[in-house]
Parts: sequence; structure tokens; C-alpha cells
Amino acid sequence: MRIRSLFPGLLLIIWITLPGIAQKAQTKPEVIHYIKLGNTLRAVDKPQQAIELLQRALGLIQGNDPYWEAVAYENMGMAYADQQSNAEAVRSYQKALEIYRKLNFAASVTAMQELIDLVTGKALYAGIDIGSSGVKLAIFRTTFENGFYNKDIRSKPLSPNVSLVSGTDQSFDDAQTVMKAYIDSIRHYNILNKHVYIAFSSGVNETLGKTPEKKAQLYKLLTKLVANDSLKIDTTLTAAREAELYVVGAIPRKMWQTTACIDIGSGNTKGGYFDEKQVFHPITIPYGTKTLTNQIDNQRSLDLESYKQEGQRVMNDITEGIMKTAFANEPGIQQRRTVGVGGGAAWAMVTYLHPEKAGTTAVPITRADIERFKQLAMSNYKLLINPDLTAITDPEVRRKAEADILNAQSQFSEKQIIAGALLLEGISNVYANGNLTKRFVFIRDSDIGWVTGKFLEMANQEYDKTIAKEMQNP
Repeated sequence: MRIRSLFPGLLLIIWITLPGIAQKAQTKPEVIHYIKLGNTLRAVDKPQQAIELLQRALGLIQGNDPYWEAVAYENMGMAYADQQSNAEAVRSYQKALEIYRKLNFAASVTAMQELIDLVTGKALYAGIDIGSSGVKLAIFRTTFENGFYNKDIRSKPLSPNVSLVSGTDQSFDDAQTVMKAYIDSIRHYNILNKHVYIAFSSGVNETLGKTPEKKAQLYKLLTKLVANDSLKIDTTLTAAREAELYVVGAIPRKMWQTTACIDIGSGNTKGGYFDEKQVFHPITIPYGTKTLTNQIDNQRSLDLESYKQEGQRVMNDITEGIMKTAFANEPGIQQRRTVGVGGGAAWAMVTYLHPEKAGTTAVPITRADIERFKQLAMSNYKLLINPDLTAITDPEVRRKAEADILNAQSQFSEKQIIAGALLLEGISNVYANGNLTKRFVFIRDSDIGWVTGKFLEMANQEYDKTIAKEMQNP
């Protein structure tokens, strides 16, 4: 909870009664005091009073102490931004930027440019994920907080179910239609080309990579849509690299040392963790919700009961073989108490079992949730996919829950839900073999985590380089 929601009355009293507050600052300690108090007033949603204090501080410090002058302009820009006075905010930020540049404070210059970009809308990014089950779009901006960058999603349209791993002409045509709509959206937002990333997911690269002519056909169809914009489609993404970008995009950087991630996609399952030296350790399993469905019933000839029996047999083999080996090769993954879980299977489980959490970014899930999800998928599918919403009283949450349920019903067949439940159970069982009790948390919007992670990684790397350079040349 932000401080602005806690003590507005107290700060109003401070504002009214602070000795000398109505006078221009006379000494440097007073200037610093006014600047710091101004920042506190911003935090409790009093930007106008903050601006007045900062203006008084500038009356004395301007031209005398460039560092504190820049700090005052920086804070004033933030206060104007809080008021949506964008032109004044930009002017203040630019003055701070110019002073920081003269002082050779490279990191502060970078931060000021980012703040200017945020106010002017230039900090928007777009990513298109051409995945196994369809094409997804995320339009977002970066926000700089606590020494690193986070994402603020502005647009993430519901994506139609397009099974690209099937390799059919119809699925490719459908993907082209969706892609065209997304390119139009990117143009509408006037997003710079260098802020757009389009890529085949690792699941598409792995599955269609077995039939190179199909992969080339899809690439040719989609490239036609972006050729005039000088945009390129990355077809080199591996599961390990996608897992790393997924962690960067889905997990706040301050939690990297204590959190591992698992993303159950349509084409594969991948995850991993960062160690104390910021080295990423990936794990990859070549089965996702839809590829496991195909593995269980490749000829699409099994009736439902036979599919369930065969699915359990196949999943037991995967768990005891590939999955346990992947975890054993990266033992550090068992030393992370928190496991961020993403992907379609986890999303469907949370949608059906916890519709009251619709819109909640991080939703704790338990092994009991996973067991219940599997049990209902196996024995009472209709009850599973039609959860009771009568207890949801918030109309916005209910609207979101209804939309998520309809989307899940259209995205996944009964056999695919069973496959997803089996994968979740397998991962849960492998984690249970570790020494530490794990806390599983579903991360919403993690399906586009690796797309956003691409730009967050770039922004953080650039900032880290700037900081390192500044430390070497104080």
C-alpha cells in the first residue's frame, strides 16, 4: 500500500504548521529540507503543495548548487506528472537532464530520458508472440522503480485459438489475419520500430522445425505483413532462451534470488532460475499442453476413457524420465522456495477453480488445487468448466471472470485440459521430492512474459552499463 493512502491528514497539518513554510528557503539545509518534504507531499497525493515547496527551494539554490537544483527540477517534474501537466513535467525533466549531463551523471541522464519518454508516450513497446496455440500481442511501457525496470501493460487483446503446430493451411491463414490486426494496433499506437519485437515461440520453432517447409511457409506469409515497416521476425528462439526472458518479464528483479519459474506452454514446458551471479539456469521439457495431447493420442482415435488411461501412463513415463532428469541437472531450482507458475494450463486452472481472483496478478496455488483440477478434469469436466460465480459481488471482477471462462472454454478442448492437469501434477510431484516446502504462485499475463522480458532485459542491461561506467569515472 502506498503511503499516500495512509496519512493525508497528518501531512496537511505538517504543511500548515511547519515553521517558516511560507517563506523562501534561506540556507542549504532548509533547501534540502524543502526538497525532501516536497517529495513526501507527492507521496501522499499533494503534488501542488510539493510544487510550491520546490519552487521556493529553487529560489535560493538556482545557479548556486547544480546537484540540488537538478534534484528539485526532477521532483517537480514528477509532481507535474502526477497532475497530468505533461508539458510542465517535460520542461522540468529537461532542465534536470541538462544539469545532470553537465555534472556527468550518466545514470541520472538515462533516468531523466526515461521519465521524459514516459510522459511523451515514447516508452511504449510491442511484442508479438507467434506461439503454438496462436498469435499474442502485448503493448506495454517500461517503468523505472527501485533501480530497475518493470512493465505496465497497456493492451493485451484476447487471442483467437489458432493451432499453428498443426501445420495446416487454414491455421496459417488464421494466424495471418490475427497478425494483420495486431500490426494495425501497433501502428495506431505509433510505436517505434526499434520498440517492436516479433518472434516464433520456441514451441513453434521446435515443432515446425521438424517440417522446415511448413516453417518457411508460415514465415513467408507473416513476413509479407511487416516488410513495409522494416520489421523482422525472429525464428531462432530456443526453449532455454525463452525461459530466461520469461523470468525477466514475469518476475520482479528483486525476487530473482528466491524464485524459480515454470511455464507450461502449448508446445513445451520451460523454466529456471537466476543464481547469485545473475547467471540463468534453464530447464526445458519438450511437452506442453497441446504437444502432450498429440503424444497421448497422435492418431486422434482414442475415446475419452482410453485417452485418460493412456495419458496417465505417458505422463508417468515423462515424470520419471525427462522431467526428473531436467530437475536433477539443475539442483538449484529446488532451493528456491517460491515457484512462479505460468502458461495456459495454470491459467485455465486458476480461471476455473478461482474465478474470484480474476484480474489478480499473483494468485497462490496449492497442491490441493492441482489435485482438484486433475480430479475434475478426469471425472466431472462439465462442472470444472462451469464454475459458480454467485459469490462474486464485484461487477468488474465478475465480468473479467466470465470473459476468462469463455476464453478458456474456446482455447482448450477436454483432452487438452486433461493433458494440462497431468503436466501440472507431474511438475508438482517432482518439486515435492525437494527438501524445501514450495510456495506456488500463478503469475497472470506470463503468457507474454518472454516478449516483455526482451525489452526489460535490454533496458536493465543498458542501465547497469551506465551505472558501471559512472562508478568507474566518478
